[in-house]
Formats: sequence, structure tokens, C-alpha cells
Amino acid sequence: MHDRYESIRQALDAIGQTHILRHWGSLQSSQRTDLLSQIEELDLAMVTRLASQADDGAKVDFATIEPAPFRAIGDATLPSFRAAGEELLRGGRVAAFTVAGGQGTRLGWRGPKGSYPATVVTGKPLFRVFAEQIAAAEKRFGRVIPWYIMTSPINDHDTRSFFQDNNWFGRSPRDTLLFPQGTMPSITFDGKLMLETPSMLAVNPDGHGGSLRALAASGAVEDMKGRGIEQISYFQVDNPLVKIIDPAFIGLHATAADSSGEMSSKMVRKRDAAEKVGVFCHHAGKTIVLEYSDLPKSLSEATDTSGMLRFAAGSVAIHAISVAFVDRLTQGDFALPFHRAKKKVPYYCDTARCTIEPDAPNAIKFEAFIFDALVLASKSLLLETSRVEEFAPIKNSTGEDSPSSSHQTQSNRNGAWLERFGTQIPRRANGDVDARIEISAATALFEDDLAGLAAAGQLPKRIAADTDAVV
Repeated sequence: MHDRYESIRQALDAIGQTHILRHWGSLQSSQRTDLLSQIEELDLAMVTRLASQADDGAKVDFATIEPAPFRAIGDATLPSFRAAGEELLRGGRVAAFTVAGGQGTRLGWRGPKGSYPATVVTGKPLFRVFAEQIAAAEKRFGRVIPWYIMTSPINDHDTRSFFQDNNWFGRSPRDTLLFPQGTMPSITFDGKLMLETPSMLAVNPDGHGGSLRALAASGAVEDMKGRGIEQISYFQVDNPLVKIIDPAFIGLHATAADSSGEMSSKMVRKRDAAEKVGVFCHHAGKTIVLEYSDLPKSLSEATDTSGMLRFAAGSVAIHAISVAFVDRLTQGDFALPFHRAKKKVPYYCDTARCTIEPDAPNAIKFEAFIFDALVLASKSLLLETSRVEEFAPIKNSTGEDSPSSSHQTQSNRNGAWLERFGTQIPRRANGDVDARIEISAATALFEDDLAGLAAAGQLPKRIAADTDAVV
């Protein structure tokens, strides 16, 4: 223990960080072991480099930024690519991957965000919504679709317990693999490592961009290769309308001439210039995503001759990624760039002798973003999708991207599906569906799946205003 401690102390002394050992004399043996193990896992050279960097700004030449090209909704070629995607699915070469490291804190929910009740009538949790979609796709294509779920150190135990308590949603645990993402140390504004307790560093999950490293480190990539998986359907946990298995998108990504088959993305048109979503742009021959806060107002508000936003391609965190691409990127000491964010980080106060929950941002967190991998693909394809069809995130407790707004979008989508097959749907003056309508994936994975029920007279003739309907 002494030699180990001295080696670590000298390494910390060389970078001015020995203060994190200041409670050493009062720690029990097990606490000392835990603290040394945590410090040994740090890449101290990287921590020093990140601590010395200035705050993030968009590192691009805005004079050369252009809107990213994309395939629009209704692209006439999509049906031909759907067949290619279906062939991959029938061949058992596609996996689902959910990034689910978040807690439901902002929603007032105590537990993993994936356990949050998301559907408009029955309140199915997000994980059940996804499990039912995957089960419906497995039934359709006759193959197991393995489901990989990245948790975080703060919710891994609770997520595993939630799956066990729900009997793995009827899935085989062998085909439902959970693993935590990595962490990064938080630092003070003057670049110092922080303690959350006398024997524990203050750390945070390394962001959704850490998912590539986590796939490799957890053994998930090797598991995929062993199963013959070639393509990964990537999505984040907060969107109950995500189309997890989209044969047209998968086929387009894997076989289109303008795609490398390495990483492709979906987008929706921004509601307005102020919408807080990343924006797909084209720069130096590559597709990139700029955070809404990084895009200058002169570009975010720029319009074309028809009055439409020029930079309108909003990121919805839906990607298709090849296993070979992830495997290639994660060889050696790989990490996507880390972005800095000023956040509230609990810290140990020596004076109060307890952990303090700050009221204002007091530290810098480092997070990686998955979309930064786009520039590493030789070519990346972008497909537009309909917001009402695929994007109803639950992020905030009220307002935009809240349970209320998500429920309305879910009802709007489900009402539109039923209308197409003859059901009378009540609507408000603004066009929103005036009812709470839920359609399970077992009933219809895609809109056209309702055709058989309509022909058999099994769909409702009408739905009354301000009522609940489950189909």
C-alpha cells in the first residue's frame, strides 16, 4: 500500500493535484484502496490537458459552413432500400443499442429515465416501449435482435433491478446486455480535481459519445461480431416514438452509394431558429453537428428565398452505425473529443465535514458527443424524418419536450394512423388530436400494419373527444 501510495502521490505532485489525498490519514484501509484505485484509472495526462483548455467554442470556420445535404421525406428511392434493410434483419445482422445513462431527476422521477412511464394511456415505461418494438420486429423478421443498453455508474444497479423486476420484459437476458459507460473527473474552475467524499473523487458519466468506448470495453463489440451483427440501430432513451427497427433507414445506410455504411443519421426540420437541438452542417467535406448554442445567430436565423431556415436539420440522436466502424475506431487509446460544461457538482467541504450540493454551477464536467464520430466516417448520410412520426422526447417536466408535449405528439401520430384507415378522429382548432390514443407495437409496428385490422373491421369507427383509446 505504501509503495502504491507513494507512486500515485508523486504522479499527482507533478501536476499539482496532491490535494485529493489530503484526508489520507483519516481513511480506513478499504477507503484508501478505493481512492487509489479510482486515481489509478485516471488518465492524468489527459486530465491535465483538458484542465488547461479554454472553454468550448465551435472550432470551425463559420464562413465555410453550409447546410448539410439530406434525403428528404418521401424520397422515391426509399422503397428499394427497404428491401435491403429487411434482408439484413432476416439475416440476423442488426442489433438495437439504447443509450440510457440518465436519471429522471429533471422529471421529478426517482429512478433511471428508462423506467419513466411514457405512453399516453397505459403509462408504459420507456424500456417496455422499446422491448415491445424489438419483440414485434423479431416476430416479423424471424430473428433475434440483440439489445444492448448502456447505463451509467449512477443508475446501472437500479436499471438491472428494473429489468429483473419486470422479468426482462419477456426477453432472454442473454439477448439483453447491460453495461455502464465510463466516467470523467469533474474539476474546479481553476483546474483542480474534486472530492465528493474524503475517499471518492467527484466524477460524471462521460456522455453519449462515451458509448463507442463502452461498447468495446464491455465486450459488446466482440459479442456482436460473434453473433454476426453488422449494423447497430442507435437511439437514446428519452424518445418513446423512436423507430428502433427501420428497414428503409438501415438499408439506405448500408447500401446507398452516398453512404460509407459506417455512420448515418436521421434529422427533423427545426420548429424555429431557437429550438434547442443540435444542427447538422457541412464543413470541409464532412457532415458535422453544431450545438444550437454554438451556431451564430446570423446562421441559425438565416433563411432561403422561400423564407425557410437554411440550417434546419435538427439532430434527433438516431443513428445507424456499423460494427466494423466501432471496432476500427476503438482500437488503442481512442476517445471522441471532450466538451466542457459548467455544472453543479456535489463536493466535500472540509469545514462543514460533509458533501455539499451547490446551488449554482461550481465545476466543469467533460462529456463526449456521439455525433463527433460523423467526421471519422469516410461518408455519412442524412435522412429526414417526420417529427410526428419519430420524435417526441421526454426531457423536461413542463413545456417543450415534456411528458405533456410527448403525449400529444404520440396521440397525433396514432390518430393520423387510424384516420388513414377510416377511424373518425376528433381534432382541436390547431389540428392536434383531441383524445389520448395509444397503439402498441404488437398491434402495429408501422402504419401499414393497420391495413389488415381495418379490412377485418377491427379498428374503431370513431373516437370521442377527450377520451382514452388503446388499440
